[in-house]
Amino acid sequence: MKQGREKSLIGRIARMSRIQTGILLVPVVVSLAMMLLFSGRYTRSIQRMEAVARLKPVVAEEIPEGVWQVISGREAPEESSVYADIQTVQETLRQITAEAGNPNRLEPVVTGRTMDTLSQYVDQVWDNIRENRPVVESERILEEIRSVAALAESMMNHYITQEIGVAARMSGVLHRVVLGTAGAELLLLLAGLVMIRRASRQTEIFVRQPIQALESGTERLAGGDMTTRIPQTDVVELKKLTDQVNGMADNLESTMRQNVRDAKNLKKAELRTLQAQINPHFLYNTLDAIVWKAEVGDQKEVIHLTSALSDFFRISLSSGADWIPISQERKHIAGYLSIQQTRYRDILKYEIDIPEEIGEFYILKLLLQPLVENALYHGIKNTRGGGLIRVQGRKEGGMLMFRVSDTGRGMDAETLRQLKARMAEGQPSVASGSGGFGLVNVNLRIRLYYNQQEGLQLESGPGGTTVSFRVPCRTREELTDDDQGVSGG
Repeated sequence: MKQGREKSLIGRIARMSRIQTGILLVPVVVSLAMMLLFSGRYTRSIQRMEAVARLKPVVAEEIPEGVWQVISGREAPEESSVYADIQTVQETLRQITAEAGNPNRLEPVVTGRTMDTLSQYVDQVWDNIRENRPVVESERILEEIRSVAALAESMMNHYITQEIGVAARMSGVLHRVVLGTAGAELLLLLAGLVMIRRASRQTEIFVRQPIQALESGTERLAGGDMTTRIPQTDVVELKKLTDQVNGMADNLESTMRQNVRDAKNLKKAELRTLQAQINPHFLYNTLDAIVWKAEVGDQKEVIHLTSALSDFFRISLSSGADWIPISQERKHIAGYLSIQQTRYRDILKYEIDIPEEIGEFYILKLLLQPLVENALYHGIKNTRGGGLIRVQGRKEGGMLMFRVSDTGRGMDAETLRQLKARMAEGQPSVASGSGGFGLVNVNLRIRLYYNQQEGLQLESGPGGTTVSFRVPCRTREELTDDDQGVSGG
């Protein structure tokens, strides 16, 4: 199909956007630059006036008063702040004089020289005090100091008056710039609105029919008619969207069929989960062990086994909850292994390395215990001399990583390949030889409940078998909105 410029919606919008940008951009940039320039100058002028205004009471009142405190004997020359005040005034005046863009530099310069004269008079007073001359001489110098201070204050008032004039002129210029910019922008905005209205009418005519076809088709898809497909259009952008919607419909139809199959498989896996939660053989063997320990008078072991069995079934049932804290899952496998260690004695050793800091995160119930059961019955149990089961958990970024490994006899390459193939097919197994709860079932539950492609990872060889998986970190708050059946710990 020929795709000329007149067929491209984006091309039309882009051309219109370039024209409008060209019309609006230049006056906006110019006016903004002018406003920033005059606004900066106005602000600096105000800051200079504020600085000089703060100096006036220091010069007119605080310095003469400080000299009088020394003359009257209330302060020693070394304790007086007169010199510090004079230095502060001089430093501020030098900064104002050196500031770029300041048109009124003469007054601060002259005022600074006046402050030098004031400093000399203060030196004379200090010399009189040290030489114990008559107070009358110092009082005469004090009158000179007050006269010089009044002169400096007058110069500062004159400087502030000049700065007020400068600020007023800049404010007037800024006001005119704002008004001119507002008028220009208003005219350009009106012109832009006319252009946009014209372009909108043309665009509406251009895309109305294909958009209506899209709306009608998507409504039928939303209503459940997965056989609906949207007819092709000549508009380049809408053609691509039409293809994507039709492709989405194909994927939805395929996904719905797959979801039906997965739902059936999940029901089988959940059924096997319930069977594993209440394993009669495990219960009978544990009760036999409790009776045997009671008969030999091992009271501590009876209490231990009874408590472990109680914890095991309490967490297995969890009041019907599907999600439990990791701390409960850890307690669950600890109870299971403790009971099994009593039964198998020296052939079973185990380690559980799950940090407490991840205990408050939630995971799907009964993910680790079936892996531990598989490690025991298909790894350790049939190994001469027994072995070790190690359960590990870690937080890696936003993910939780778990690993169950054993030092059993492992699987040969062909057995491992077949097991991985069954896991890839996602077909749960309820056969008695499938490894207790079954690795395939755990793999399917992880993929379905966590909505992720990857489930269990298997490694096996003569030195044993390692089963691991990664799932997202989830808190109780994150689960309550989308999941039901959450254990409170």
